[in-house]
This record gives sequence, structure tokens and C-alpha cells, in this order.
Amino acid sequence: MKILILHGPNLNLLGTREPEVYGSMTLNDINEKMIALGKELGVEVVCQHSNHEGTLIDVLHDARTWAGGVVFNPGGYTHTSVALRDAISAIVIPVIEVHLSNVYAREEFRHVSFVSAVCKGKVTGFGWRSYELGLRGLVDIIKM
Repeated sequence: MKILILHGPNLNLLGTREPEVYGSMTLNDINEKMIALGKELGVEVVCQHSNHEGTLIDVLHDARTWAGGVVFNPGGYTHTSVALRDAISAIVIPVIEVHLSNVYAREEFRHVSFVSAVCKGKVTGFGWRSYELGLRGLVDIIKM
């Protein structure tokens, strides 16, 4: 089984972007940890990133042909993108929404997620471990 880890806008700046909010790990560090965890869980993890909404939609559409599920951090598009919400709904495979920071302890506009309602679950506020928890939960859901 293959799992897609999909990172949205500005996550390529992890490690240097607001480390007090997002931590000091880089995107590559997170990807390496998720690939290793995938091996431990018996799944192949494929990691992708884009700063572009349309590319994220294309990647989600393509994932329905090869992935058992997606762990997705939509970044700022979480709070703005009906198109990403519709893409998640359309692909049928389970998607887990993840966020490094606790979005509910931040600005009020971050409290609203356009994608949560079409995701199987949501993990927020555990730093890079949000990805770990999301991947573990997704694998459990798929193996049920």
C-alpha cells in the first residue's frame, strides 16, 4: 500500500519560517521521518509539496489512482479553498488533515477549515508529530 504525504504552501520554508510557531524541523526532516515510519507500518510513503493550489488539486486527483490515502497539510489554503475541499471529496480515498500548530490557539480566521468536513480526521497542534499521528491513524483506517 502507498500513502501520499502532501504539503501545501509555505511548508518548504519549515525550519526557518516562524520556528516559534512551526518548530525547527525542515520539510525534508519531516519527509524522512514519515518515510521511515511508513516502513515501520508496512506502507510506502510518497511525499510531495506545492505552493500552488492547482498543483495540489492535480496531485490529489492523481493520488486516487495509486494511493490508499493521503495525509494532507493544506497550509493557508485550509481556510480559503473550496476547490481543495471539492478535490478531497471527489477522490473518495481517505484524507487526514494535519497542521503543525494548534490552529485554534491562533488568529480567529484559522479556526475555520474548508476541508475538515470531507476528511476522515484532523490532527492539529503537535508539531511534526501531527504528521506521525495522521499517518498512524490513516493506516489504521485503511486496514480496518
